[in-house]
Amino acid sequence: MHYLKPKTLFPPYSNNKTTLVARDYAPKTINLITLLKIFYFRQNFTQMKIEYNNLYIHFVFTTYNRIPTLIEKSRSRIEKYITGIINNNGCRLYAIYANPEHVHVLVSLDPNLNPESLVTIIADSSQRFINENKLCAGLFQWQQSCSAFSVSKGDVDRVCKYIMNQKEHHKRIDYSQEHEVFLKFYQQTIEKKKEE
Repeated sequence: MHYLKPKTLFPPYSNNKTTLVARDYAPKTINLITLLKIFYFRQNFTQMKIEYNNLYIHFVFTTYNRIPTLIEKSRSRIEKYITGIINNNGCRLYAIYANPEHVHVLVSLDPNLNPESLVTIIADSSQRFINENKLCAGLFQWQQSCSAFSVSKGDVDRVCKYIMNQKEHHKRIDYSQEHEVFLKFYQQTIEKKKEE
């Protein structure tokens, strides 16, 4: 709030005045008509909509306690099911690969869907699908959180190749090491932004 001079809000002959006092500010006298205009504006304020959206996100879902429960013979079926979930929610899938203890997914989001809503839908639906169809030994469960990494348009092809090459990639590095590399890289980005 800023200090408002009474003469700028109403002429001397106006009798319909209301005085508002805000902590740490001088008393303010505001014309009742001005208050009504502010109230009307707030009631009729519409939320800004995003007409064009081009956001790419690399999600990494992890099985509960990182137990390698997703078996190779069920991998294709699980990937197809998750693909269907993504497409049915107005998003576009670029790459997916289901490892035994984690799944990589690269998508572009529908403007009407936030990332948290999408991952909740994917996790709930796929968990139910895996259990109903007995696609793993025992009860399947995802961790309660997943990772989300932003991807620039210029890096989409590179990230797609990275995801599709998971089988070879994990012959050299395990999931814990891979995840640590992601976190360090993105943490550096955050730290640099704070310093600027």
